[in-house]
Amino acid sequence: MAFGIYSLLEAVVLFLNAVCILNEERFLSKLPGWGGSQVHGFGEEPGVKTQIFHFIRSIKTVMKYPLIPMNIFIILFKLIFG
Repeated sequence: MAFGIYSLLEAVVLFLNAVCILNEERFLSKLPGWGGSQVHGFGEEPGVKTQIFHFIRSIKTVMKYPLIPMNIFIILFKLIFG
């Protein structure tokens, strides 16, 4: 199996799908630090965990609707070209 642009696109779409289907009530609320927004002082950088949580929330917010056409394209491409 060759690694190309299509394989990279497919891997990214699969990763985004996995992040978008995470349920906040069942899975993410059990993680420490997910529920509340932590206030940082002026000039303080948020921690790695906080940045990951913000990244997950932004993916769920921004990529929900663009993922639908991307998934349709990948499914049709797989059906037509194998």
